[in-house]
Amino acid sequence: MPPFNQSTAQPTVFFLTGIPGLETSQAWISIPFCCLYAIAISGNSMILFVIITESSLHEPMYYFLSMLSFTDLGLCLSTLVTVLGIFWFNVREISFDACIGQMFFIHGFTFMESSVLLVMAFDRFIAIWNPLRYAVILTNSRIIAVGFAIVIRGTTALVPLLLLLKRLSFCRSHVLHHSYCFHPDVMKLSCSDTRVNSAFGLATVISTAGLDSVLILLSYVLIIHSVLCIASKEERKKAFGTCVSHLSAVAIFYIPMISLSLVHRFGKHAPPFVHTLIANVYLLIPPVMNPIIYSLKTKQIRKTMLKIFFIKPS
Repeated sequence: MPPFNQSTAQPTVFFLTGIPGLETSQAWISIPFCCLYAIAISGNSMILFVIITESSLHEPMYYFLSMLSFTDLGLCLSTLVTVLGIFWFNVREISFDACIGQMFFIHGFTFMESSVLLVMAFDRFIAIWNPLRYAVILTNSRIIAVGFAIVIRGTTALVPLLLLLKRLSFCRSHVLHHSYCFHPDVMKLSCSDTRVNSAFGLATVISTAGLDSVLILLSYVLIIHSVLCIASKEERKKAFGTCVSHLSAVAIFYIPMISLSLVHRFGKHAPPFVHTLIANVYLLIPPVMNPIIYSLKTKQIRKTMLKIFFIKPS
């Protein structure tokens, strides 16, 4: 058992978990995980590079897409060291302070991604509802202000949550059930009263991802209403087509999040590896899939990538 700080009963280390029951195969399991991380990092870096370097993509829609790629990149890098450290070197120990730091980045980027998806829904609504005023409403200064607001919202919501976690005593098992530090997982190990932590954590999730999901749904109700008001059938189809990529991004963000929440709440009797696999899917699938979706579904991104990386100037 690792040493404890006697004054606060805080462990100096926690122990992370790989894939329970498959410890002997971790080297092989690391191969698909390594590939997913490589796809996520290269894909999102490529999207950022293309948008930054190509002046024709300096428009609100692509600025918001760059924000999505930035949050995906941050989310991916937040877990890279601990996940691959377990699979490659069996390094399971993480200090309490490092665990708090990792939670700050994981949950912070998660909340920021939720906010970005909401802003992208608003962007699609403005583009369809009033295309003539689109550039007037979404000016560069407003987009920069929105970017700062997303970062501030995502980080400030976490500070009280993590400060409340630091006051807890940990005198039970210090083995976490994930390959990274996840707030509900750490909180379950405490022998203190965690009702305040649970209530504040629930309030934080509801006021960020929960509120965002409701507003995204409302945005699409307004989008559908605006599209149905368009007389031309071809124009209606084109308008709906501009939303496909965003709807896909929303689905691959919220479905794993809801699945992980359900497993944590109702999956007490599920095999241990189910928790770990869903937890890794929850953080890896959006960063992997978003660049693929936007590269395939967004003509301008696809054409620019082909021009930059494959077609040499004559």
